Amino acid sequence: MRKIGLLLLMIILVCINCKKENEIQPNILFIFADDLGYGELGSYGQEKIETPNLDELAENGMRFTQYYSGSPVCAPSRCILMTGQHSGHAYIRGNDEMRSRGDVWDHRAMAHNPGLEGQYPLADSIVTIAEKLKDGGYSTALFGKWGLGYPGSESLPRTQGFDYFYGYNCQRQAHNLTPLHLWRNEEKDILKNDTLIPRTLLADDANPYDPNSYDKYNMPGYAPTFIFNDLLNYVDNIGADPFSIFWESPIPHVPLQAPKNWIDHYVQKFGDEEPYLGDKGYFPCRYPNATYAAMISYFDENIGILIQKLKEKGLYENTLIMFSSDNGPTYAGGVDATYFDSAKPFKSERGYAKGFVKEGGIRVPLIASWPGMIQAGSISDHIASSQDIYPTFCDLAGIDFNNNDIDGVSFKSALLQKKDQVAHDHLYWEFPEGQGQVAVRKGKWKAFIPRVKEGNDQLELYNLELDPLETTNIANDNVDLVDQMWEIIRAEHSTSFHPRWQLALLDQ
Repeated sequence: MRKIGLLLLMIILVCINCKKENEIQPNILFIFADDLGYGELGSYGQEKIETPNLDELAENGMRFTQYYSGSPVCAPSRCILMTGQHSGHAYIRGNDEMRSRGDVWDHRAMAHNPGLEGQYPLADSIVTIAEKLKDGGYSTALFGKWGLGYPGSESLPRTQGFDYFYGYNCQRQAHNLTPLHLWRNEEKDILKNDTLIPRTLLADDANPYDPNSYDKYNMPGYAPTFIFNDLLNYVDNIGADPFSIFWESPIPHVPLQAPKNWIDHYVQKFGDEEPYLGDKGYFPCRYPNATYAAMISYFDENIGILIQKLKEKGLYENTLIMFSSDNGPTYAGGVDATYFDSAKPFKSERGYAKGFVKEGGIRVPLIASWPGMIQAGSISDHIASSQDIYPTFCDLAGIDFNNNDIDGVSFKSALLQKKDQVAHDHLYWEFPEGQGQVAVRKGKWKAFIPRVKEGNDQLELYNLELDPLETTNIANDNVDLVDQMWEIIRAEHSTSFHPRWQLALLDQ
């Protein structure tokens, strides 16, 4: 009888714990870096850039080693995060600046005509993760960069499920971190900056080794600071409802602009270096490596301040914090990704990083922390992608979602280290910009097809366990596996409505 009684007690306790878990509706803070590589955090092996707060977040939570962005560039990656659909089904599959509206790259014209801002909009019919969370009782806010519509379009943060928005509407505007304005909901917040046109070079008579020659690129209204201060104010005044905050920072996307104290710190650490004169776009910079590192450490510093604010407000214990990046590191605008080994252990240079569906372009960090729920110091090799954020947040919040509308798979069980985690059979990417690319990840195998728009149908195959740098194509030795990959590609691809995002080779 005693054994039966103990067994009944154990069953009751298990049921109570299950009930508690299902009743807990966590606050959600999703932090999204811009162009931050897999190897740019200390917890992921970075040796030059200091990220103590993100490293501590990893120590207090879980670090994923096989997590991917949805796309190798900005707008489609954000679309996939918001909609849970991979790039073979997603509404937005590339960066479209909609040049038919006029000179969308003229920053002076944009200052007078907001209709020139922004990118191709999401369809209003699409249900975003923000809308799901809002319908589930969450307050919803977005801070940082939107990039999925333009002022006056049907796709603005507040029409797509966010109660509050502060930041950049437009990706091109974010090519200057000291812009003329940001947006608070649908109203401009004017900053005290002068117009600074991207690709503005040094004066002909300027001394490139004199830091004072670069003063015009460092105006006082630093957008990441304004965005962060608005975020802190929002948290200070947060209501009783569970909250979901998406902090989608423009850092460390170029241009190279950062607070002086952090630049000075890294100049002292790295020593003198050759200036970047602007030949690869954006703005010249006296200390390019120091400034790039300064951007990431400044971002990390603010993350630490925000976490402390959550603790002071009594919100930290029931807040799920996730940190990731929209794609891999850049090689433009004065950034030397090879100096930092930014995509380590993958390749960081052009052809393998941002803009490419190689590992360096789409393998990104994912850190998740939730005190008492996610085991501190844990590491997960679960293969996932940003399309999985949508169902995971719904699952954790107890919100129903339609699996038929999305491609993502909840990784709640992986977060909580349960044994019932469903694994993807494969992950799929297509990228229709430039010459066009396609990739599939299936277990340890990676398929890659370059130059799809040129009609190339030669599939490359790599064993990521033995060849993480994707240097040895073994397709000829694995004909059956190549056939399987082609079956996946044909099944996962759907023809885009947008002519620029169509791939004739796959649309046949």
